[in-house]
Amino acid sequence: MLDIGSVIDGKYKILSVIGKGGMSVVYLALNERANKSWAIKEVRKDGVQNYEVVRQNLIAETDMLKKLNHPNLPSIIDVIDREGSFLIVMDYIEGKPLSDILKESGAQPQENVIEWSKQLCDVLGYLHSRRPSIIYRDMKPSNVMLKPDGNIALIDFGTAREFKSAAVADTTCLGTRGYAAPEQFGGQGQTDARTDIYCLGATMYHLVTGHNPATPPYEMYPIRQWNPMLSSGLEEIILRCTQLNPNDRYQSCAELLYALDNVKYLEVENKKVQNVRWRLFLVMIALTLVMAIASVGFKISAETMISETYQSYIDKAQDYKNLSRDEEKNERIKNCKEAINVNPNRVDAYCLLFETYFNDQDLVFTYDEYKRFLTDTSEYLTGDSAPLNEEFADKLYYNLGLALYFGCDNQIEGQNASLRWLDKAKEYCSDEKKKKAKVLSLIQDYIKYSQNQDSNSISGINSVTGEKNDSDEKDYSDFWNNLLEMHNIAFEEFNEKKARVVK
Repeated sequence: MLDIGSVIDGKYKILSVIGKGGMSVVYLALNERANKSWAIKEVRKDGVQNYEVVRQNLIAETDMLKKLNHPNLPSIIDVIDREGSFLIVMDYIEGKPLSDILKESGAQPQENVIEWSKQLCDVLGYLHSRRPSIIYRDMKPSNVMLKPDGNIALIDFGTAREFKSAAVADTTCLGTRGYAAPEQFGGQGQTDARTDIYCLGATMYHLVTGHNPATPPYEMYPIRQWNPMLSSGLEEIILRCTQLNPNDRYQSCAELLYALDNVKYLEVENKKVQNVRWRLFLVMIALTLVMAIASVGFKISAETMISETYQSYIDKAQDYKNLSRDEEKNERIKNCKEAINVNPNRVDAYCLLFETYFNDQDLVFTYDEYKRFLTDTSEYLTGDSAPLNEEFADKLYYNLGLALYFGCDNQIEGQNASLRWLDKAKEYCSDEKKKKAKVLSLIQDYIKYSQNQDSNSISGINSVTGEKNDSDEKDYSDFWNNLLEMHNIAFEEFNEKKARVVK
């Protein structure tokens, strides 16, 4: 073990032990230079069988965490491979594990459990949306920290793994008995997002009943057998999460989060309505099977899941409270990018991302903001994959071109960059905006033409050969007419939108 008071790597002073596990010890440390607390996880090499395997798992864990950025996950700061131990320096999460809270006060109020579960759905959904997906596999109260502000943090990624679509089953049986899904013990397929949903259901069961599923007889009963006052809706959610067959569980965290948000509609008094809907669903499934178009049903289900996940990110991007302006902007940008990754063919997230950069406090679309927007979206808005239709042209390309042309802090760069979007707008916009986009694009073509003239060519005559350059001739009367029209457009647009506000 590390000595209390010792200084690691010349900057981390060990203050106390804050946790112990089967293979590791966690310390509270202070970086005296920065006056900031960190948690240091130590795995000693002596006394650990197959240490090299453990070391490789730790490296995989740290590499995985370094790529993540979520408010409910700790960040990895440093990794130190010492002669006698392997140290991981990470964010210190102040608070208590939910396992300690269960020991102190027993079953928790179901309102708290539902709120914690929503946050866990959000962080698990974030992990599952990575490419490739990350499966946590060890959700349990001891791995969830409750912070003083009431929010939670998910810790200990020792059993997490990246999902391998080609694999048939897991090669290693990892997880905690009682909380772990059946497929985690081998021979029943590969773990996936539905495995984490099972583990979360078992965690909810423990929190709301106070009965540990990791103790004999390792069974979970309907929660109202322990407390009849508990919600029948929450009971139904937990039962569905913990089905033995993954196909019978919620299929995504977005689906589970929707159920938690609408738990009151699952209460017993709403069962008649639910039963009618269930019968209709069964009839639809039967007709689908008879008509041999089950594939269409699966496609619709997949599209619905994608749509729900997409909308949840849009809603989050529009619903941040009690945050500073910069924090709100960063959260909006993050959730817009997540929505675009889920469905790059919908325009809403692009527009919201553009408006977040443009409609901030200064109401100026700086060239640096444009480059950031381009970096965030270049995977989908450039090349042959860029969506080319009237909706994208009207709502995004036209407004991008207008903002760069009239509202960019770097006029030359902004107007040059505007051509890219105005050219798309003049091809695909509705008639209302197509004419304006054509005029602005033509004006910018004239400007670029004037800037790029060969110094040897004056008034269409090559000064070296004396020959006439027909390709260099332009009708400047058209140019002045278009300038006048552009002035009218500028006046109209700026008066209508108050200089730089994109609707």
